[in-house]
Amino acid sequence: MAKSAPLYTSVAVNFRARTFSGTDVIALLARLVLGGALLLAGGLKALHPYQAAAAVRAYEILPISLANPLGYALPWVEIGVGLILVLGLFIRIGALLGALMMLIFIIGVGSAWARGLSIDCGCFGGGGAVDPSKTAYASEIVRDAIFFACGAFLLWRPGTRWSMDAMGSGRITSDLYEDELDVEEMEG
Repeated sequence: MAKSAPLYTSVAVNFRARTFSGTDVIALLARLVLGGALLLAGGLKALHPYQAAAAVRAYEILPISLANPLGYALPWVEIGVGLILVLGLFIRIGALLGALMMLIFIIGVGSAWARGLSIDCGCFGGGGAVDPSKTAYASEIVRDAIFFACGAFLLWRPGTRWSMDAMGSGRITSDLYEDELDVEEMEG
């Protein structure tokens, strides 16, 4: 007859199965912060596509023939990348796209600031010309730099047990299986 593990051993193993590393927590937070921001920004812009296109035109970087299609497409790209990150599916691809978008946004806002344009960034809807006292270029750049850092961290350490990538790779299953093996070793 097989001996069962003492209750305290089972509790310890089950508790250990639910432990996580600091990297897992940081990766989860980075995914949710960057992905959530992109979902929110894209969702707000998708509600007002004409305004999103006007916000892109206000930067005066691209010709209208490119600015308009980009303004209409950008909300949907942001929503797509945001979903990828929040769900944790293809994390490195989502992180790369998110970080690249943030870098482009930082360059765009910095360019508008350097050229003396008085515009709202249009990051979360709105956009276009504003009173010079209403510009917030420095805080917009800092915010986007934080989002960029989230994407960069995920490029370096995309793994987290709380993602669809982990489910597909069997990481969650293998973690639990290892814990079952530990119980058997303690019994033997």
